[in-house]
Amino acid sequence: MFIERVHSPGLAHISYFVGGRGKAAAIDPRRDGDVYLDLAREHGLRITHIFETHRNEDYVIGSRELAEVTGAEIYHGANLPFEYGHPVSGGDIFNLDGLRFGILEAPGHTSESICITLADLSASEEPVGVFTGDVLFVGDVGRTDFIEGGAELLYGSLFDKLLPLGDHLIIYPAHGAGSVCGGHLSAREFSTLGYERRHNPSLQHTERQAFIDFKQAERHYVPPYFRRMEQQNLAGPDLLGGLPDPCACIADEFAARMRQGMFVIDVRTPEAFGGAHIPGSLAIPLEYLPAFAGWFLSYNTPLGLVVERPQDVDTAVRYLIRIGYDDVVAYLAEGMHDWETGGRHFEGLPQVYIGEIKRRLEAKEEFVLLDVRSRGEFEAAHVRGAQHIYVGDLPERLAELPKDTLITTFCGSGHRAIIAASLLKRSGFEQVENCLGSMAACRATACPLETGD
Repeated sequence: MFIERVHSPGLAHISYFVGGRGKAAAIDPRRDGDVYLDLAREHGLRITHIFETHRNEDYVIGSRELAEVTGAEIYHGANLPFEYGHPVSGGDIFNLDGLRFGILEAPGHTSESICITLADLSASEEPVGVFTGDVLFVGDVGRTDFIEGGAELLYGSLFDKLLPLGDHLIIYPAHGAGSVCGGHLSAREFSTLGYERRHNPSLQHTERQAFIDFKQAERHYVPPYFRRMEQQNLAGPDLLGGLPDPCACIADEFAARMRQGMFVIDVRTPEAFGGAHIPGSLAIPLEYLPAFAGWFLSYNTPLGLVVERPQDVDTAVRYLIRIGYDDVVAYLAEGMHDWETGGRHFEGLPQVYIGEIKRRLEAKEEFVLLDVRSRGEFEAAHVRGAQHIYVGDLPERLAELPKDTLITTFCGSGHRAIIAASLLKRSGFEQVENCLGSMAACRATACPLETGD
């Protein structure tokens, strides 16, 4: 028996490939499923089972795509009306060439969530591990704001079903640090039920009402694309049949597509975007694309890419199709240099360093320091006098910002801030700049910080 973790950066999604003697199972597979096929070929296995621990909100599940290629059967919880696959119930058993998967109903994060125990029959019929989906993470538990009564349901799933399985069981969660499906996931991806029972902060609320109160007090962001993910994952995502292959366009062709309605995403670094960018383009640095594209992009508009390197196109396409953006039609083949040498209009975006921000604050100059980090980050520490609007909420709160005053966008390092700055520029704000380094630079140079909201 062996288990391979498959990481999807940006979404902090972890799927699993579990192999026995001749067959294998995939658990919560992502949409670009070539990685599972490669693993099957490498180990000489046939993928026969695909398990979904729950209907995901933050990405498009790859089960149908993988089943189409392999002929594997898909299994998921019975408490939602999925239009594909097979429902399973607590107590169901699946034997797979020396492996045994056992189903445990575990609602709370979603109504049909399941956990899946794993036994290595060559050693014992007792489980050695459990795939916990979004029920239990390393360092946290799943959010419960998606369904009514989620906190009470999750308490029962954790304390009455999952933890009693035994302290020795290894846990295999569906997300790691950075996921929006929890609040404080650990960067460490290995743990056991016993370790989490003792040290997971969420599991220290052992009394039912205390746990419910704790979970109900949490505040989570709900990106607008979540609803679309839920609908697609319930109905069964459309089959891609392969990754989109965007056209490599020279500047003239790229501009023509823009005139026809193509929306441009610039996935280069904040420094590159600040130096020169196509007017009207939205900056989302490549590593931030999975987490933030769904806040701002329409599903009804073809997308074009401006990239740092040609190899970034494949990465960007994968990031986008994982959250349902399939219409990626073009990229600027020769980059901004081709755009510039063709005499086409381009714009820059001023970048400012933290020393200048400190000077302005000390001189009490008039400007808006717009902190676009999360609510929790802002409350933990922020620059004195900063205005807070989360970057994802910015499109709905533009009216709160002045158009006749300099706005300096600010985040943890300058990456989310460049998203905000480009969005402000697209929305008609002329006096906009980005603070490179942002809070990281601020901490390094002893900025005046305060806590609270």
